[in-house]
Amino acid sequence: MELVARQLVRAIRGKRSQEAFSRRLGYSSNPVADWEAGRRFPTAAETFRACTLAGVDVSAAVHRFSPEEASALGDLSDDDVAGWLAALRGNTPLKEVAERVGASRYAVARWISGTTRPRLPDFLRLVEALTSRLSDLVAELVAIEEVPAMLDAHRQRHASRRVAFDEPWVAAVMCVLETSDYQALGLHRKGWIAKRLGIALEVEQRCLQRLEEAGLISKPRRGVYATREPLTVDAGADPEGTQRLKAHWAARGSERAIAPREGDMVSYNVVAVSRADLERIREAHVRYFMEVRSIVAESEPEVAALVNIQLLTF
Repeated sequence: MELVARQLVRAIRGKRSQEAFSRRLGYSSNPVADWEAGRRFPTAAETFRACTLAGVDVSAAVHRFSPEEASALGDLSDDDVAGWLAALRGNTPLKEVAERVGASRYAVARWISGTTRPRLPDFLRLVEALTSRLSDLVAELVAIEEVPAMLDAHRQRHASRRVAFDEPWVAAVMCVLETSDYQALGLHRKGWIAKRLGIALEVEQRCLQRLEEAGLISKPRRGVYATREPLTVDAGADPEGTQRLKAHWAARGSERAIAPREGDMVSYNVVAVSRADLERIREAHVRYFMEVRSIVAESEPEVAALVNIQLLTF
């Protein structure tokens, strides 16, 4: 991540000399030269300040990257950076974040609480650990081509995010590939996934092909498929596609409500409540969603499941 940090600083500087940009940042010395050489690095807040002085609308960039948490970044101070990281973390266990970052829980806790200011490489690691979308943030701040260390991964990631919109069943196929039942097969069996999910064989084959093309799974020469990267959906980039995905999985829930399988749970409540209590229900809805994600993050895949969560008002 140090190389990404160096290239990002260079991209922010643009056509200005290192000395001129250092002066513009208010330094009598030339720290920009040290930053670009990797001898030391600016803090996250200092990096955002450099972006602003270079003409980048950081608030707008962050809002495009994470609209729900963007307000936490405030005026881009060190405390605001910590608040934004905390908002990105949500309910994700600190231990899990630390493992993703490759740092101690103590260090991560201090960065997120604002006790210690993360230097740019550590800040970048945190954003990647919390969102798996670091290249998107970088691309909002500078032209991604100016950060070549992230370019291939960025292009690959965006290609992979189109897969779910084009083939909605790929999410379920990928989950099945991760289960212990599939891995225990030892040898991929054509049609096994289709039977497990209740889909046509051609849908299974199409999904596997698209997942391979996107670099999300590796084709087995002998044995079973292995996942290489997580499947992500860029909801902000295609709101209409996201609506279609929601409709797809809601329809699967409707089908199983009519013909449930053993272990299915389909519940509903039609209620009349005050507006204040409706907001409490919305908050509980969000907590439940986050709790599910937290459980999944710590779980060893044995079965694939669909969790549909709906709250509708009339």
